[in-house]
Amino acid sequence: MAMGRPLRVYHNLPQVGVHAAYSLVMEQKNRDEILLVENYAIVALGVREFEALKKDYVKHTDAFGSLGILRVSDGSPGIGEHVLYFLVLVTGCVSAGKIGTSEIYRVTNVVMISMRNLPQDEEKVTEIKKLLCCGAFYFAWSHHDTPIDLTLSTQKAVKFAKTDNRFFWNRMCHIPFIRHGINCQDWLLKVMCGSVEIRTVYVGSRQAKAVVISRLSSERAGTRFQVRGVDDQGHVANFAETEQMIVVGEDISSFLQIRGSVPLFWDQPGINVGSHKIRMSRGPELSTTAFDLHLTTLKQNYGHQAIVNLLGSSLVGSKEGEATLSTAFQTHQKLCEQHLDVPHILFDYHAEVKGGSIKNLSRLHEKVQQCVNKFGFFTKVGPNVSREQYGTVRTNCTDCLDRTNAVQAFLGNQILAYQLQDLQLDDKSNIVSRFEEMFKQMWQNNGNELSKMYAGTGALGGGTSKIIDGARSAARTIQNNLLDQSKQEAIDVLLFGSSFNSDLADRARVLLPSHYINAPRPVLESLVHRYLSYSEPVPLRVGVGTYNINGGKHFRSIVYKDVSLSDWLLDAHKTVKESDLSECSTDEKKPIDIYAIGFEEMVDLDAKNIMNASSENAKSWASELTKTLNRDEKFSLITYQQLVGVCLYVFVRPELAPHIQDVAVDCVKTGMGGATGNKGAVAIRLRYHSTSICFVCSHFAAGQGNITDRNNDFNEAVKRIIFPKGRTLMSHDYVFWCGDFNYRINMAREDVKALVANEDWETLLSADQLKIEHGEGNVFQGFIEGPVNFPPTYKYDLFSDDYDTSEKCRVPAWTDRILWRRRQLSRVPPEGWSAGQCHWYGRANLKQSDHRPVLAILDVEALKVNVEKREAIFEDALKDVGPPDGSVLLQFENVVSFDLQNVIDDHFMDELHEELGKVGPIRFTKYINEMIWVAFMNHSHALDAEKVHQISVCGHEITIRLKHPNWRELLEQELELCSSNTIPLCGTKELNMRKESARMLSQLSQLSFEELEDITMTVSNQDPSVETPATVPPARPRPPPPRPAPPPGRPAQPPSRPSAPPARPAPPPERPKPPGRPEAPKSASASPQPPRKPPPPMMPPKQAVEDQDTRMEEPLARPPNFVREISQTPSEKAGFSDIFTVTSPVTADLPISSSTGSIVALTMDPSSGTTTKSSSSTTSLEYPEGYDPVIESGKAWSNGQEQTIPGQDKPTDLPVVRQLPKLPPRQSSSESGKSTPSGSTPGSPFKLAPKKGGAPPPAPPPRVPPTLPGRPPASAGRAPPPIPKR
Repeated sequence: MAMGRPLRVYHNLPQVGVHAAYSLVMEQKNRDEILLVENYAIVALGVREFEALKKDYVKHTDAFGSLGILRVSDGSPGIGEHVLYFLVLVTGCVSAGKIGTSEIYRVTNVVMISMRNLPQDEEKVTEIKKLLCCGAFYFAWSHHDTPIDLTLSTQKAVKFAKTDNRFFWNRMCHIPFIRHGINCQDWLLKVMCGSVEIRTVYVGSRQAKAVVISRLSSERAGTRFQVRGVDDQGHVANFAETEQMIVVGEDISSFLQIRGSVPLFWDQPGINVGSHKIRMSRGPELSTTAFDLHLTTLKQNYGHQAIVNLLGSSLVGSKEGEATLSTAFQTHQKLCEQHLDVPHILFDYHAEVKGGSIKNLSRLHEKVQQCVNKFGFFTKVGPNVSREQYGTVRTNCTDCLDRTNAVQAFLGNQILAYQLQDLQLDDKSNIVSRFEEMFKQMWQNNGNELSKMYAGTGALGGGTSKIIDGARSAARTIQNNLLDQSKQEAIDVLLFGSSFNSDLADRARVLLPSHYINAPRPVLESLVHRYLSYSEPVPLRVGVGTYNINGGKHFRSIVYKDVSLSDWLLDAHKTVKESDLSECSTDEKKPIDIYAIGFEEMVDLDAKNIMNASSENAKSWASELTKTLNRDEKFSLITYQQLVGVCLYVFVRPELAPHIQDVAVDCVKTGMGGATGNKGAVAIRLRYHSTSICFVCSHFAAGQGNITDRNNDFNEAVKRIIFPKGRTLMSHDYVFWCGDFNYRINMAREDVKALVANEDWETLLSADQLKIEHGEGNVFQGFIEGPVNFPPTYKYDLFSDDYDTSEKCRVPAWTDRILWRRRQLSRVPPEGWSAGQCHWYGRANLKQSDHRPVLAILDVEALKVNVEKREAIFEDALKDVGPPDGSVLLQFENVVSFDLQNVIDDHFMDELHEELGKVGPIRFTKYINEMIWVAFMNHSHALDAEKVHQISVCGHEITIRLKHPNWRELLEQELELCSSNTIPLCGTKELNMRKESARMLSQLSQLSFEELEDITMTVSNQDPSVETPATVPPARPRPPPPRPAPPPGRPAQPPSRPSAPPARPAPPPERPKPPGRPEAPKSASASPQPPRKPPPPMMPPKQAVEDQDTRMEEPLARPPNFVREISQTPSEKAGFSDIFTVTSPVTADLPISSSTGSIVALTMDPSSGTTTKSSSSTTSLEYPEGYDPVIESGKAWSNGQEQTIPGQDKPTDLPVVRQLPKLPPRQSSSESGKSTPSGSTPGSPFKLAPKKGGAPPPAPPPRVPPTLPGRPPASAGRAPPPIPKR
């Protein structure tokens, strides 16, 4: 039966001369109850009451159903708390199919009616309406029975009937109805976001339903480049559970899989076109807690887990960022002991499945088959459950879209045969093939729908043409980089409602659990105001530094080598204090907990960097700062943010890392009116325990007289810095602001220098522009600066102690400053409240820039919540909060119903308002159901009115009672709707996964957190166009493509000794190298030699290599997609060489690669155990004692002229060359048929690699001097061959 439009909505039109509030009436077919929505309140009316009001209302629209009331905050973030209300109606939908007696509909159109009836309100919800109409929202409807719950998988729905809030996207719209005691199940729809594909397959006389349902989680919902990775609660981006079902009558079989982003903190900042850069947004230690929470939650919700990681493994090229992310993923799991029972299967999808062919997925099946078989699937035959699923496969790639969907479709196809067998549908092959084809198409459509929601277009590579894929890729680039910000805000407003950018909600997020955020406003206000009752202070020492480094990488001065960054960050404050205050030794030893270090002019502020600044300097400084800070204490980099030349780093001690949450970054350009980033501000915010902290680094406008421009830069930064969920800069508990503010001193240069020489800081500060502007309230309102007792920091000559001696002769000034501010929550600060103490404020004498760095050590107090006390106060607050709607009903005691119309007039209402006004302010009054409905502004006043119980108005006795006496139950129902209520998929069952998991984990990354931090924070964001340093060898997952042919006529071996020109013969080694031929020791490789035997699995450090053939052997066969990279020299700090599995220590020697022109031999002295290198090439050979190769070779020339061998006086020790991918044999020249020496005697110190495909030539006769490589044997009567043409 078709659904029709069972819901009709009426509204009252404004009438001339009549002042009436705008209201809506909702009428539903086959229901005796009518809903009146007025003044943001909802009340149920009888049909008779509505008939009396119907004359004032006209039809507004007919709808298929209502999603509820959407609440949107009005005004800018942090400004005003007024809330707008919109009734959301579904006016367009199409059927996706039928499961049992329930029809599944896709929402195609919605209408949003403003409760203020103002046309301009519609502009505020345009993006939300567009989101709801995108075709990704579904609801179920049944004419007879209760419809199925789309938020529950089949296995859960059989056991429970409780909606899973993760997939209940419009639950915030239900809250206003719950508060007013309306049964939401009767009036509202529940929508699920994702994809629903239903097909009918006829099996004989029976109908079978093939179903694929994907449910997108609302816990960390968003768009592609806006939401990545994990949050502090362990929720990952683009998380979805996908269910493959077959329904035949009452029989049903289901197989569940899940997908989700890599559970680490990472993002893809900036404009992403083509190759997308991946940045680890927090250090490894900062991701541990969230990583553990995510996997723990998965085990609780879905049972056993197996991870299928489809990220790329190549450390060079476009997939470099993926390999870095994959390595971090592996490292975290290896170091998380409680999750070692989770198999981690690596499968580089792009490398294994080339050209879109899924045949190679059979390799993945071999790896994951055992896990899938143990997990099983769900089957119910009639009322009996015959099989249950005890775990899920978690699949991920970068976006969890195209590759993930292809692999999930493949795994679903593998299980399909077993599902058909359980339901006895596999009797005929044509039926099986029909199901396979049906599910193949449905999985492809499923991928398209999920991709549209997250990336804005359909999936790529799903069997479509390359033209379609190219068009979709271009559309994704535009959508994700330019349009997704507004879509992300729409998602946040839909999921969080009015708490999205509310200042009260922002404060509540810091102090309260997430499910309290949407509690009634009086509850939040009570808990926030009483925060001191359930929190305790925690001391925190913060070090804030600023340094204008003049665009370079100068970590230390070339001239003053004894001065380093540690003199600024670690020792400056200690040196001064130890000499002055010996009694403060205990305070001196107190470590700094958090470092915030800002830099200005990180790059040269030229046009190139302003348009596209390089991040190389920022990464280099991140590495250098980490080394410096870890000298005395261990520090972990939380994150850093760069805006052209302004860069800010935040470090924290590892023991504090588990308490760091809600890290976010933002930046504001202020150069050239906000168009360019040569001037601007960067900000990093975080939460430590229950205290919000924001660090800001700025570079303001330069120039002696540009005071107004600098003030404007400050105000722009304050106004435009906005963090996720509407957090503003000044809404934080603490703000630490550093930078090159460029405020100067209003005095002559010579006067300033004289006062500096006399250390007359007070006189100088009286003319300081920042002090003047701050005192007048123009900038840094409410900020504090420590005592300035050090010389001006600007401007010096480079590598000098002299102030500017250039033509401009700038006036010295304190341009580099540090200020801080603590937010005061009440007008009267509580007893003992302090903004913090400045422990030390000074500068260091680093001379590699024209500025001097400044450091401030500040002691502040953070707040730590006592959970037990908070819960007790919350329960106490609930007792006094009153009903959520703040409503009471007034009932006449001595008046019959037909006389009420005569009693209730204007005079009576005025008397009533006056009498009830003694209790508290009234929001509205309404005559309904022969009673008067009164709503108070403050919910607790409803309780006070009930205590009065009875009042007398105009001689009539009126009894007061609560409209909802069960308001405590309604409040608990509301809080439950906002909290996580996920029911486990299955019970506990031991599957003995540790053995399988141990085998998989042994193939993962072997890095520690320290080594991982060195990789993810310094290399992962590297531009592919920048050459990788030599210490980081490129990955070699498989041999390179064939080498292009060399110039024609080039011999396979070095050509025979050419004849010298008649007039000026030139030695053969001195002739120019062929074009494009690289130098032998760096990149050339010898012709490959067939392996004689496999090398040992593990080689001890500096083990001798017996001969050239051993060095030429192939390495051990490795599992697909794993790369083994070993550093050229042993190193304590691992780089990319340790990213993937190694079967030998990182200090093991490399197999030596020989190449044409560079033949290297290693010998070991058995007595000493040391390795000796000896090399031989066409220009450097060793000969027996007494043999002069120069004289002997000269006899071979027809003209009898002696030739000198270059390089004879050079050292023969050549560096060990890395084993590079073997190249194909070079083409032979016309002289290749002539015999040339290609080997040596067994006792010779070197061997030449034999020609590929042929046996080595015989050794030269005894006692005959070995000939030069590439020369013919010495002969007195033969002329040298002609020089081959190039």
